[in-house]
Amino acid sequence: MNNQEMSVIEHLGELRKRLIITILIFFFFLIIGFVYTKDIYSFIVKDLEVKLTVLGPSDILWIYFIIATVFSIVCTIPFAAFQIWLFVKPALQPNEQKMTILYVPALFILFAGGLCFGYFIIMPLIFRFLVSIGDEMFQTMFTTEKYFQFVMNMTLPFAVLFELPVIAMFLTSIGILNPIVLRKMRRYAYFILIVIAVMVTPPDFISDFSVALPLLFIYELSISLSSIVYKRRLKREREHMNDSV
Repeated sequence: MNNQEMSVIEHLGELRKRLIITILIFFFFLIIGFVYTKDIYSFIVKDLEVKLTVLGPSDILWIYFIIATVFSIVCTIPFAAFQIWLFVKPALQPNEQKMTILYVPALFILFAGGLCFGYFIIMPLIFRFLVSIGDEMFQTMFTTEKYFQFVMNMTLPFAVLFELPVIAMFLTSIGILNPIVLRKMRRYAYFILIVIAVMVTPPDFISDFSVALPLLFIYELSISLSSIVYKRRLKREREHMNDSV
């Protein structure tokens, strides 16, 4: 019992250590984000035809905070993934350790890919549509706060969804998930992804299809990759049992 209690205490201490390291890294990049906020802001609005406005001094601080926070989250992802890997590493076999370490750069690449997909494909599509339907009715004036909220709503959800294949592989490799469950959930997942695509795109079939198809492909890719990891995991377990016998 004492050994079990010590084991739990050690695990909690290790988890605390990993969380503290991740938080410190987040604040480090947050400071860098504040330093380069103007450069990031200029990049985001460089193709915008109208000049954004602010309604008060607090809006300026809000923009600085949002840009720095998103920048810090993006930069912290690979380090946070590495800390998670270090936490679960003792429970993994040597070959599993070598395989799962590859998930660390993959998480960052897919998150960045999701941001680019939302920013360069989805956001311009929806932005042009919304501006066009009110062009003859209203005098458009965009506040910086509302515009950046719009940018985040069009990019961050896709960045998270693009992480699904790597997350599915990782959870499969440690025995929490398997492709059988993902296949059983397919119809529900399809429904949710199609609803997301319809909700974030203009009301026309081409736009809905253009967004829904990549999301469905990501889910199918998650199933395929999970299946590969699952088969390898079963093979290793059988080999381990044979060696034990």
